[in-house]
Order: sequence, then structure tokens, then C-alpha cells
Amino acid sequence: MATVNETVEAIVQAPTWDQRVAQIRLVSQRHGTAEHSRIFADVAREAYVPHLAPDFAYIHEAPFYEAPYFRAAYVAAAAATSDFTVVDETTLSTTITDDPRTLLVFRTILGLTKAEFAQATVLVAEATERARVSADKIDSLERNGTTATPDQATTIAQTLTQIMDGSLFGDPGGGLRSKQAKIDTENGWSSASNLATTGVPYADFLHQRHYGGAYRQVLDATSTKRGNLIEDAVEQLFLSAGVPYIRTGAHDQAEIARRFELQVQPAPDFVIFDDSGSLRGILECKLVNDGGTARDKALRFERLRGESIRLGGIPLFAVLSGMGWTRVNDTLGPVVRDTEGRVFTLATLGEILTVAPLPTLVNTMTMADAEISSNTSDT
Repeated sequence: MATVNETVEAIVQAPTWDQRVAQIRLVSQRHGTAEHSRIFADVAREAYVPHLAPDFAYIHEAPFYEAPYFRAAYVAAAAATSDFTVVDETTLSTTITDDPRTLLVFRTILGLTKAEFAQATVLVAEATERARVSADKIDSLERNGTTATPDQATTIAQTLTQIMDGSLFGDPGGGLRSKQAKIDTENGWSSASNLATTGVPYADFLHQRHYGGAYRQVLDATSTKRGNLIEDAVEQLFLSAGVPYIRTGAHDQAEIARRFELQVQPAPDFVIFDDSGSLRGILECKLVNDGGTARDKALRFERLRGESIRLGGIPLFAVLSGMGWTRVNDTLGPVVRDTEGRVFTLATLGEILTVAPLPTLVNTMTMADAEISSNTSDT
């Protein structure tokens, strides 16, 4: 009879995921129930915890916020204004008309959000009886290069000029400080020009990052996706691999139950099927950063295991993220047990395609499957 350590080693050292599953299935034959908890905790600690990462380790891809996009807009803005030395209203208006994306650079220099800059244009527009510029229009100019009308370009240019020379907003007082009291605008355009031509001391650069928070803008812009971090990654993988699936959150739960005879509520995050429409696997995603919450979430996998058994042994998969799962005794260990080791993280997600039955389902998604699968929700 194998010892606990020998069984753990056999599971952890299994050369493939399917062989790991096979080794886990032998645990109940080789060991009494009193040893199971220790075995699965040790397996979880050695084989799975090293691949866990907190959700704050990742951000969503957002091309508008990436360096190449901003740098292209910056090069255009700097070239059109001779490194921000030629910044009269006519030059600014022409620059924005010729390349609307440059507004992103000018607005970032000011340190204003799109909504804040839009409100600033209202102050200018009311005084000059010119067109105001909405936040949606600003976003369209910066993100898509949509053309500004001559009136809008003039309003924007005047707003930039008046903010930079300090005439649009008065001195705040009362313990407040202007957003222009920063390294690249404290002396108006000359401050911006100085940084553009001579560079910025690293301490000042880091201070500005400290002011705004690392990745703050892109995190705010993608905040609605944060709760779906794992689900989005799984879906992208299945789409690219052509694996037929349904992301159940966007579908009627009663219809999912009827089609696949699932009784557990709510349905698992993903159901995986073959070209005949038969259920081949169920997958649940859980992002947890707190150990106590992870313990509660682990019970969900116990219920899903019962459903898996009721359906004749349909494979159950888990995709986990967050440091809450590093508590192995009553969180990750039981999930490893309930999934027979089919536990993946964002770091190991690609390997899920090697685990039965997924290798037989790759590239079997039809156009109809893709249409159904893509009907997802951000809620």
C-alpha cells in the first residue's frame, strides 16, 4: 500500500494532466478517508499554489491606453507645435483639425478627464457663443480620430489656451491647489516645452505616477471587466481553439437546464459540448482574494461534483485566481478533490486544451456554435 507521500508525489509528478487525473482517482482505493484531506491539501500546495496570482497582477488589454497609441499621438502633437513652443490658438485648432488624436496629449498635459475637459469647454463656449464639445465627442476625437467642426476645434483651442495661461479657472484658495500646479504645467506651455526638449527627472516622473496611481486610467476604463477577468480569458481561449461552449451567464438558465439536463442552480459558468450537442464538460471560474471567501466558494465545487456524477461522470473543470486559494486545507484541496485535479489558473490556462475531452473538441465549433457562444454578458 502506497504511503501518503508516495501518492502525493505520484500525482504531482504525473507527466500529463490526464495521468494526474488518473492518479487522483486512485486515492480512494489506496487510502482511507482520514488521509484524503491531507493528500489533497499537499497536492494543492505543491502542484497548484505556485501558479496562483492575485487579480491585481493583471490588467485587461486596452489599446487606447497602451504606449504605442499614446506615443503616436504625442509625436503628432509635438511636431505640430514644435515641441509645444508654438501654441497659439490657430496652431492648436489646426493641429486638432488635422489630427484629432492629438487632443489626447493636450488633455493629458492638463490633467483633466474627458468629462472635466468637456465642462471646461462649456465655460469657453458660453463666453464666445461657440460650439461646446461633449465628453462623447472628445472620446471620439481621441480614440477614433473623428473630425471636429471648425467651431469645435476653435473652442478646444481656446479652452487649452485659457487653462494653460491660468485665465479660465481662478485661484482656488481654501487649501485647494490647481491641477495645473504640476511639473509640466506650473509655468504654462513653457513647462511642457521644457520637459519635451530636456526630459524629466525620474523622481518627478514617478511622483506624477504616484499622484495618478499605477495603471489607474486603464483600470478605471476596464472596471466593468474586472469581475469577469477569468471568464473572459477562458472564453477567448475557447474561441481561438474552436471549442464549442456556452458561457451560461448570458443565457436563460431554464434553457441551459433543458438543453443539457443540468439541475444545479445557477448553472456552471461554462458548458462544453460536442458537434452532436452532447454535454462533454462543465467549467466554473472563481476569483477570490480572501481565504474565508474561498472556503465558501469551494463548497460550490462540491455541488458541481455531485452534478457531474449524476450526469454520468461529466468532467468538471475549475479555473481559479486570487490569493484566497493559497489556503489549501479547506479551500484549494477540496477543489482539487472535486475536480479530480482539473484545476487551472491564468498561468496554466492554455494547458486545459490537453485534458480530456478537450483535445477531441478543438476546431469543432460551427458558425452556429460561435454565434451562440458569443452571446455573452458583462454582468
